[in-house]
Amino acid sequence: MADTTPAPSSSAVDVAPVRDAVDGLLPRALDDLRTLVAIPSVADERLFPHEECVRAAQWVADAFRAEGIDDARLEPTPDGSDVVVGYRPGPQGAPTVLLYAHYDVQPPLDDAAWTTPPFELTERDGRLYGRGAADCKGNIVAHLTALRALRALRSAGGDDGFPVGVRVLIEGSEEQGTGGLEQYVEQHPGELGADAILIADTGNAALGVPTLTVTLRGIANVVVSVEALAGEIHSGMFGGAAPDALAALVVLLATLRDADGNTTVDGLDTTQVWDGVAYDEDQFRTDAGVVDGVGLLGSGSVADQLWARPALTILGIDAPKVVGSSAAIQPRAAARLNLRVPPGTDPDDALEKLTAHLHAHAPWGARVTVEPEGTGQPFRARTSGHVFDTLAQALADAFGAAETTTAGQGGSIPLCNVLQDGYPDAEVVLLGVEEPACLIHAPNESVDPGEIARLAVAEALFLTRLGATPAA
Repeated sequence: MADTTPAPSSSAVDVAPVRDAVDGLLPRALDDLRTLVAIPSVADERLFPHEECVRAAQWVADAFRAEGIDDARLEPTPDGSDVVVGYRPGPQGAPTVLLYAHYDVQPPLDDAAWTTPPFELTERDGRLYGRGAADCKGNIVAHLTALRALRALRSAGGDDGFPVGVRVLIEGSEEQGTGGLEQYVEQHPGELGADAILIADTGNAALGVPTLTVTLRGIANVVVSVEALAGEIHSGMFGGAAPDALAALVVLLATLRDADGNTTVDGLDTTQVWDGVAYDEDQFRTDAGVVDGVGLLGSGSVADQLWARPALTILGIDAPKVVGSSAAIQPRAAARLNLRVPPGTDPDDALEKLTAHLHAHAPWGARVTVEPEGTGQPFRARTSGHVFDTLAQALADAFGAAETTTAGQGGSIPLCNVLQDGYPDAEVVLLGVEEPACLIHAPNESVDPGEIARLAVAEALFLTRLGATPAA
């Protein structure tokens, strides 16, 4: 977690009516979340039918239309996914705010590892479990709840609109990283113009701690394949002399970490340091669920490793399963690699260095092929400006905190750079309902419903307070 942001002077907007409105809407919000989680909107047709993503997108468009975004609709993107877009103008001279989230979710992975069904929202010990409950359907529900609260409060005075212009941008393939929305934005210049862009796809440093994310790591993904034989051969007859592709892959992957666990890609700087407040090691062990007695990786601090340095992760390996495997030497094997890079490192350059490293370190002359999947740029938010200050104060007020914390985020959201490049005058800020206990991308993902409520309060306060300031 990084430096805290001093809270700006308090706004005249009263927090209590907004909080009361959101509290009254929370049962409906949780019903919405239950409906959304029940849709297995995994944007990978090898795992789930594409129709499920379309169903989720249509639900989202219908929900925003019902809350006053009259033209909310599905638009196709170049990767085959649908993005939900919509716009409602604000009062004359008011700024415009773009609300982002994504409706697609990670695959459930091992269903057996889930305590309850992954696509059935289930309450347990005050938390709500289900795939996408936090990442990112909980954020969609928070957006909707904030808009509903605003309409309820303003309609009492005879105004059915919003204090600002509101755009919605709800993505359908963020988890797959196939770039459909990024390409859509580039192909539709000017369509998404806004003064403030709220990327609701991160979260808080800890439960109940209001947090704005100020840095994101970039990404470079590849699939590396190793081939050594024409086909499988008997391990008894040929083992010992015959080159083993799976063993060659293991040796190759081992060159990507040193004895301390530091990422080691030839030519890639891995000595950077994080200049913000440290992430306590014991807290990190708890947040990450590190097993007792197992050491943390890297020679730097936890914050250095998470937010300032490259990190190589093996996402998957193509190899025979233990159960059902035979006494055979494997002719070929493959692995999917994920390289995260910090601000200041060019991901395209990192991809080239990773590719060269894998070719250079192939053992025994094994044939190595590296297939790039794509890259995403790291991101650093502007932390000075009216939008940032207003949102920081709104979050602090909604969470009952003295101030809003700022933090780095090890994840990647390439869209941030695309929007910032396309709309350089807009302030891009990142927030969300996620916190370490959510276990996003893992089995038993969950969300604390209180985070949804508090984020909705903060967003409603922010929109109201920003609307009191004319657009530049």
